[in-house]
Amino acid sequence: MLEFLRGREVLVAGWGVSGRSLIEPLHEIGARPVVTDGSAAALSEAAGLGVDVAASTELETADWSRFALVITSPGWRPDSPVLASAVAEGTPVWGDVEFAWWVDQARIYGPVRKWLVVTGTNGKTTTTQMTHAILRAAGIASIACGNIGLPILDALRRNPGPQVLAVELSSFQLHWAPSVRPEAGVVLNVAEDHLDWHGGLDAYAAAKARALSGRVGVVGLDDPVAAALARKSKARRTVGFRVGVPADGELGVVDGKLLDRAFTKAAILAEVGDISPPGPAGVADALAAAALARAIEVVPQFVREGLTEHKVGPHRSAFVRAVAGVDFVDDSKATNPHAARSSILAHPHVIWVAGGQLKGAHVEDLIEEVADRLVAAVLIGADAPVIAAALARHAPEVLVVELVTGDDAGMGDSAGAGERTAAAEAVMARAVRTAAGIARGGDTVLLAPAAASLDMFADYTHRGRSFAAAVRTLEDGDIGRRL
Repeated sequence: MLEFLRGREVLVAGWGVSGRSLIEPLHEIGARPVVTDGSAAALSEAAGLGVDVAASTELETADWSRFALVITSPGWRPDSPVLASAVAEGTPVWGDVEFAWWVDQARIYGPVRKWLVVTGTNGKTTTTQMTHAILRAAGIASIACGNIGLPILDALRRNPGPQVLAVELSSFQLHWAPSVRPEAGVVLNVAEDHLDWHGGLDAYAAAKARALSGRVGVVGLDDPVAAALARKSKARRTVGFRVGVPADGELGVVDGKLLDRAFTKAAILAEVGDISPPGPAGVADALAAAALARAIEVVPQFVREGLTEHKVGPHRSAFVRAVAGVDFVDDSKATNPHAARSSILAHPHVIWVAGGQLKGAHVEDLIEEVADRLVAAVLIGADAPVIAAALARHAPEVLVVELVTGDDAGMGDSAGAGERTAAAEAVMARAVRTAAGIARGGDTVLLAPAAASLDMFADYTHRGRSFAAAVRTLEDGDIGRRL
């Protein structure tokens, strides 16, 4: 399957985590990797490791016939000059996931694995971790990989290798992986996100739908866009899940119990009270993970054990601490309005800490739906004014405090990395103290930004850590100070 690469050059576009994972497998099948990247420092690092490199300027006039294949990192857009040139010259372009699929099918690192693929706008990582926890409980050699942090190729190369891969895939990765046919794949939900990359919601949803191309497809029925994908599913069998009473062929919830009516007549899988994180979003993720496991005949006992053992990871609706009766919760991973919605709806009285880069997403529907939960909003980041304007239109009774980040020393374009980090953390500290000053006993101060973090922070984990660090400095006297 990969013989056409032997003795040929393969262009690796992007020297990130996924790009690095390609080098050894390419060498092992007899190909000659050449790395390109927009960063001179990245090319220097690759060259220092003995890898051939090519600057993008060199590729503008390249003889593309020298390359048997281009393998792109997932973040590279199809219209980027290097990839567009390759396609125009007839050179195939794969993603790193597509290449990993064919490496697995070729049995280069042992028997072919079963892939359980998880995608969706929100809940991917939690569902992938839940799936892995269930597989571990069942004694199945497995590993969580993909967009969750471990490249699939690195997972395949482990010795002893896993039998089953719990694979988190983003829309970018799926766009570049048309051949993947998972044993089971789930689309959790589809909401506005990465529209600037895909060019629109239809293209974004179509990329997600590639998870529904194997033996079993699973869709979230409570999400209208994901539910509609069931009609377009190419899987041999498609089932759904809902946080409600399931029909035949579905998984759902009855009397506080997760119930499977898709893979058997009726089987209790777990108690709602045992699911972490709590709330409808966590239960939906648990149902999705259970469906993937049941698709490969994991018995209900191990589904229950795995879901009970699973605990939510950091920055995903993680409880930080309570101060004078006010709970502080870090859901920095809520990087779009859909994720923020689930987070806010899990709490009755919320001081909402939000803002960042909306990436073209709209917040009006979110604010209309959660307005009755909001006590106040403390806004930071590049698109804070957009959120503030939406709150003024759709929830005028909600107190809004907009922190102008440009006022903080070090946030300017000319600042160094250390100054920007310190400035971002200072803004978050102000936001936390402002929210604490508004809050009263019984409220929840919730970091659920509804936006990406890169306008201020290194990533969403840096944002979440900054929030938690600021919360840990609070004293009882800081609560309700503004009232």
